[in-house]
Formats: sequence, C-alpha cells, structure tokens
Amino acid sequence: MKHQKSGRQFGRNSNQRRAMFKTLAGSLIVSGKVTTTLAKAKELRSFIDRFIGIAKHTKNVERKVSSIRLLQRRLPVSVVSILCAEDFLKRFEGRSSGYARVIKLGQRKSDSAPMAIVEFV
Repeated sequence: MKHQKSGRQFGRNSNQRRAMFKTLAGSLIVSGKVTTTLAKAKELRSFIDRFIGIAKHTKNVERKVSSIRLLQRRLPVSVVSILCAEDFLKRFEGRSSGYARVIKLGQRKSDSAPMAIVEFV
C-alpha cells in the first residue's frame, strides 16, 4: 500500500533515482533549461525548489557552512558554487518558492512519451 508516500519511482531503486535527479538538477543549474519527460520534469521542479531554498540560507552567516555542506552532498560540487553565487540567487529574491516552470512540449516520436522543458522563472 502507498499510504503517506509521495514521489514517483521511475522503475529505479532509490540510489538510481537520487543519481538521476542529481544530474538533472546539475544540468538545469548550469544551462538554465532541461528537456526531459513530463513525469521527471514535475519531480525535478520540487527537487530543485528545495535546493534553491537551502542556497538562499547561505547569506546567513550562522547557517552558511551547514547549507553548503548539505548542498555538496546532494548536488555535484561544481554546481554548488554556481548555485550559491550572488548573481544566481538575486533572480529569486522576491520569491519564496516556485523557482522552476514546466512547459509541456508534446510527445516524443520514438515511444510517444510526453515531453516537457524545465526552466527557471
């Protein structure tokens, strides 16, 4: 039974799911836009919202070290410096959540999977 459990499994175990979202989030932060399936895009949106919320705490001196350590465990190390950069976080100052948007594209030709673009607002 699936009581009180959230999130999609994507036919993968938890380590594979974590690695998949780690690379997707890293690609989104570096390039600003990622094309993927609709289900992965919807999950990635909530995944990236958590990390931008944590990165916003790096401005606070008491929470800076713990926030950066948490981000380095969950994201590629090269991406954390981009995420914590002042100019990157300046785009999201007026928002408390909803940092990414999902735009539906249509179906993929090979297997008719619904596709979407995830980009920052």
